[in-house]
Amino acid sequence: MPRVVLAMSGGVDSSASAVLLKRQGYDVIGLFMRTGVTDHGEPEASATGAPDTRRDNKKGCCSAIDAGDARRVADKLDIPFYALDFEREFNQIIDYFAAEYARGRTPNPCVVCNNWLKFGQLWAFGQKLGADFIATGHYAQAINGELHKGIDGDKDQSYVLHGIKRDVLPYLLFPVGGYTKPQIRRLAREAGLLSVAEKPDSVEICFVPSGNHVDVVRARRPEVARAGAITERDGTVIGEHDGIDRYTVGQRKGLNIGGGKKRFVLELLPETNTVVVGDESDLLASGLIATEVNWLIDAPTEPLVCVAKIRYRHAGVPATVTALSDGSAEVRLDVPQPAVTPGQAVAFYAGTRVLGGGWIDRTLGERPV
Repeated sequence: MPRVVLAMSGGVDSSASAVLLKRQGYDVIGLFMRTGVTDHGEPEASATGAPDTRRDNKKGCCSAIDAGDARRVADKLDIPFYALDFEREFNQIIDYFAAEYARGRTPNPCVVCNNWLKFGQLWAFGQKLGADFIATGHYAQAINGELHKGIDGDKDQSYVLHGIKRDVLPYLLFPVGGYTKPQIRRLAREAGLLSVAEKPDSVEICFVPSGNHVDVVRARRPEVARAGAITERDGTVIGEHDGIDRYTVGQRKGLNIGGGKKRFVLELLPETNTVVVGDESDLLASGLIATEVNWLIDAPTEPLVCVAKIRYRHAGVPATVTALSDGSAEVRLDVPQPAVTPGQAVAFYAGTRVLGGGWIDRTLGERPV
């Protein structure tokens, strides 16, 4: 019987994955990542868990509440369950998150967590248990050693998985990737997993459940809390800010520059502590440079025509990607796109297949006037 370690978050997707894997004849072992973060996004006081008194407001993941839910599901399904202490490693992800904002970039910690923890260290632990595969509740599909989109277009999570190492692909299982979300909730109900069947989706960064990332950033990088100028592209000062960590490329609300025509954040310049704003049309970029590119195919030696997706909810745009000798890539977009944001990820697709991706470093080409 093949053995699979399943990352269990305490949500309906990973819980339903356990049901599906058992039905398919796998020897399932549940693994929960204890991150040291409470349901309020703060360090845990202990590892003993807490009463489930905040479920209606719970939208993060990997908290004490989630650990309890995951354990109860494992008990009900009679599968072994381990809660692993990844507090030190997870703190490094929070440090990355704060450092990126301090650099004037917008981080994507979920991609980093998948690359490093779930399909890195979690898989390494699974191999010590003699596992043949690793599974998660992501809406994606692993087909013949390839990574593909999940069939539910509204829930597809393949974008945040583009950084998985190619040599891990043959060992991946995504049990829910061939289902829609309503089908998965129904499956969980029918399996008697009523405690998680209607549990809200995780829609926020687990260590920022309030949605206010500034508190997290300034606790670790207090030097970013300093006043600076908000300027037009020509250098005209039109306002003042109290830290560039409050801003991201494409932002319109909360600029504190008074009335008049709409202004959008175009650039963040940490070297001068400046927020540059302009018209919506100024946000358009015809290309980008991606660094630390991870290929899930043989690295192309010629320009690659594909579809590039520049953020999670982006529909994707036809593009030509040229791999560069330093591990980066030049991405030329057939149609200029708004708010191409440094620090975010870009993923490359051919149909439903994920070809790879990297981190957006800077934009290319002149923006239309």
